Amino acid sequence: MKFLLFGTGDYYERYRKWFDPKEVISLLDNAPDKQNTCIDGIKILSPEQGIRLDYDAVVILSFYVKAMKRQLVELGVPEDKIYHFYDLHDLICCRCDGQKADYKKTVRYYCGAEKMEKSRAVLLLSHDLTMGGPALALYHMAQTLRKQGREVVMASMLDGPLREVLTAEGIPTVVDVNLQVETMQEAGWIQGFYLIVCNTINFHVFLSERNADIPVIWWLHDSSFFYDGVNPKRLRSMPRKNMKVCAVSPVAREAATRFCKDMQVEDLIYGVADEAGGVRAKNESNGKTCFVTIGYIEERKGQDILAEAICGLPKEIRRKSVFYMVGQDSSRMAGQIREGTADIPEVCMTGVLGREAIHEILEKADVLVCPSREDPMPTVAAEAMMHGVPCILSDATGTAKYIRDGMDGIVFKSEDVEQLAERIVWCIENPQKIADMRIPARKVYEKVFSMEAFEESILRIMPPMQGQEAR
Repeated sequence: MKFLLFGTGDYYERYRKWFDPKEVISLLDNAPDKQNTCIDGIKILSPEQGIRLDYDAVVILSFYVKAMKRQLVELGVPEDKIYHFYDLHDLICCRCDGQKADYKKTVRYYCGAEKMEKSRAVLLLSHDLTMGGPALALYHMAQTLRKQGREVVMASMLDGPLREVLTAEGIPTVVDVNLQVETMQEAGWIQGFYLIVCNTINFHVFLSERNADIPVIWWLHDSSFFYDGVNPKRLRSMPRKNMKVCAVSPVAREAATRFCKDMQVEDLIYGVADEAGGVRAKNESNGKTCFVTIGYIEERKGQDILAEAICGLPKEIRRKSVFYMVGQDSSRMAGQIREGTADIPEVCMTGVLGREAIHEILEKADVLVCPSREDPMPTVAAEAMMHGVPCILSDATGTAKYIRDGMDGIVFKSEDVEQLAERIVWCIENPQKIADMRIPARKVYEKVFSMEAFEESILRIMPPMQGQEAR
């Protein structure tokens, strides 16, 4: 086949391994600075240029599938030639026909994972091993299950820095990139586990053909945005025998039930290990109110909304504050924010920070801002409240459902720049009231997001162990 791959960012990096470079006739990207350059020896063209070539399929390697598909259709690309990375099972596995093993890539085992007695072990499946919220939530589940005396194996579609944390704790770990394209029935090493927990909507293809004798807990962390590339028929026809569906927040639950109305979903809020130990005296920040936002800089996370609010503040107010934007900052939005705030010294874009540095910056923060357009349950908000840092949250975040506005945090209407600016000004002008929120914010963490609360929830949803009682 002759492929056009639309998207050259993170999801190109995640999925490029499944394409023979000889079959990729061009990469497509809307960013002018990328066009007419090369990646992996393949030329990048604009979509308008690329579709003039002789191709069999365009594969969208991005979660912005709705807008990108609409763009391709408007350019005259037939819909039956447009695929998403969720469709790679059909493009990769099914192309092999009778030689189905041809696509298989090496499975890597760590800490004796290949020797585990599967019938007594819980398998936790993550879509990656980054230090992002869903992967960390599954890691904390692994810690909790081991504390309960259960044997655990953690596996992932992709390697990442979390693997070193897992193996340092002696948690058996598997990295199997085939999980990106396989169904459960096709993943031979997975058969025989006592229980499987799958993390995020990324596993909907994997679960579409499964051994229903193995109990499954499907833990959804995804807002409606992440369902845009999902084939509704695949999700609705998924065998649900012996499967429990959970969601990390009401936002994630509503996204799932909106897409599949008859799906029964219960809440399972993650736990965050207490690395603060309580509310400490805040480090001074030169007498300025210190605001922090943490997360990949992209449209969904809404840092552009925050930047616009900052730019609209009166200079005399802005001078009393400092704004740290922490997170991967190579996106187009990050570039736009950097350009738009170039003359505002109060804005500091730090790039990606390690876990220790993030906790250090939360120690000196007065307020964490989550300006997201969609965010089921941002881990950073729980971590901030763990440190006793109150949050300004858009009402599109799942965390906002647990906040009493003006008492242990502040809520604003999503995408309302003016209202966000008003909340920021209020914080700057009322430092004592913000300080008074520190202990109530910590109490939200303890009640909703602590490991103790999480352990109680896990005990509630986990089926009894077969042939072995938890110690």
